[in-house]
Amino acid sequence: MKWEDVLGRAREALKGICNLCPICDMKACAGRVPGIGGIGTGSSAKNNYEALRSLRFKMKTLHDVTEPDINVELFGQKLAMPVIGAAVAGAAINFKDRMNEVDLAKAQVFGALEAGTIAMIGDGPGDLYDKTIEALKGAGKGIAIIKPRKLDEMIRRIRMAEEAGAVAVGVDVDAAGLVNMRRSGEYVGPLSLGALRKICESTKLPVIIKGIMTEEEAVMASDAGAGAIVVSNHGGRVLDDLPGTISVLPGIASKVKGRSILLADGGVRSGSDVLKFIACGADAVLVGRPVVWGAFGGGKEGVRLLYEKLADELRIAMILTSCPSIKEVSMSILQS
Repeated sequence: MKWEDVLGRAREALKGICNLCPICDMKACAGRVPGIGGIGTGSSAKNNYEALRSLRFKMKTLHDVTEPDINVELFGQKLAMPVIGAAVAGAAINFKDRMNEVDLAKAQVFGALEAGTIAMIGDGPGDLYDKTIEALKGAGKGIAIIKPRKLDEMIRRIRMAEEAGAVAVGVDVDAAGLVNMRRSGEYVGPLSLGALRKICESTKLPVIIKGIMTEEEAVMASDAGAGAIVVSNHGGRVLDDLPGTISVLPGIASKVKGRSILLADGGVRSGSDVLKFIACGADAVLVGRPVVWGAFGGGKEGVRLLYEKLADELRIAMILTSCPSIKEVSMSILQS
């Protein structure tokens, strides 16, 4: 199977949900929430795409970089690339039950492992977390992301993640107003600093705070004990008129880089997109919607092929910008 075959199958499987547009600029799917699009006008999701496109590389070809090192070490794990699977869940509500929740989670987790990286599993209404945690338990390695629920419930779910073998746990605070959760009648809300400190103190695992978009809150999360921060606007799925994530990343990196692991997401579709995020300060990136394409188009093999495609593209981009290793990537490879 080739990646092109995966996309063809995904296009059929996701008909009416995702068009798999040749250029995924988030325009055709604006307002498709629940679903795969951006909320409201879709401006936040479109801003992610446009902010990435606005960055330009300096191409360099007079050098001896031929085998760039794309390996990274995060959360005590040696990863084959600086790419982690974002927590994509809600098969029933977002994908009209065209794949059951356990199969979707398994495709994400096992596809990532076969490619030499790790994936996040998600949380949601009802017994969704019970299903996704089963996939994590079966794999024995991954990251559990929990919705910003009441403190005692979040800690209970952290215990489940620990028992399942998670290498880290996280809270996607950008889900504080998530439509799917609100419609289900389940509580989600902002995370107080006191609650964040208690969460970090409740586990020996690194705690990831996903959904940071300002320098101020990045510092607050790091000071409260967060082992990692994800610069994210939830794929443009929670609030209109947010900036593209990569546009705020350099400022956030200037405040917390080296204090907490710095991850980011938002419109990653290629290896060159990955390189742009690394150049702007991320230690690794999360990839979301393309994982859905991989899972629906080829199960765990489709997801593995996605990661292999991104890794190949990343190596080529690093060769053509003279980057010997991920550690040596900087903003100097981008046009000012």
